[in-house]
Amino acid sequence: MEADSVPSRFPWRAPLAAGRHMLARVARLALDIALPTLCVSCREPVDGEGVCATCWAKLSFIEPPYCPRLGIPFVYDPGPDMLSMEAIASPPAYHRARAAVRYDDVARTLVHSLKYQDRTDLAPAMGRWMARAGRTLLTEADMLVPVPLHWRRAWRRRYNQSGALARVIERQSGVKVNADVLRRVRATEQQIGLSRAQRATNVQGAFQVSADRQSEVQGRRIVLIDDVLTSGATLDACARALLRAKAAQVDALVFARVVESASRPI
Repeated sequence: MEADSVPSRFPWRAPLAAGRHMLARVARLALDIALPTLCVSCREPVDGEGVCATCWAKLSFIEPPYCPRLGIPFVYDPGPDMLSMEAIASPPAYHRARAAVRYDDVARTLVHSLKYQDRTDLAPAMGRWMARAGRTLLTEADMLVPVPLHWRRAWRRRYNQSGALARVIERQSGVKVNADVLRRVRATEQQIGLSRAQRATNVQGAFQVSADRQSEVQGRRIVLIDDVLTSGATLDACARALLRAKAAQVDALVFARVVESASRPI
């Protein structure tokens, strides 16, 4: 007998599931009406994805001219292929880095809300801005790899904010996410408050591509996804692990980057 001709043992399950789904939608609609979305920065009501027009205007989007290696914005256009002092003095393991915005007050609020306050509703807008900023990297990429959390931290937070951003960028670009090839094998301290040298020491040897996943990395052009680039130590450690597994190239794409001062090319 064909499988679809066998009568269901539980005919009431389908209507019950449909009813539950409808009740959930009604509950969400009622909540949206009762509690309108507030801007994550100024707490004013907003019709959209968590940022009002005033605070959106305060976001400092990074546009050319910038360092072609690190994506650090320049104060003037020096012409093509001119590198920043940082790129020459201390080149990272990753090939290029791009960021959507400077890490200012509004960007910090967005990142902290996504990271620590379960505001996953912010990921779609942030991810779209990242996809726009990283379009050159994404057109050449084979794979997106979000910076992983250690399993203990992932258990406490319940989700990885870098993974949430990567999934949005996947939908925007068509480049597939592989969240399993890179693992954080050692728990590390929070990077907040550490010096540049301490940050590098803190994440040294913390990431690894296991032997059974190296074939997925070998020869691939990979874009690492993270929320913030401060010193670049975490992204550098991740890139080194992927390059040891024979990745062809590793780039980095973040939502926000710290720009310490007006950068000048040399």
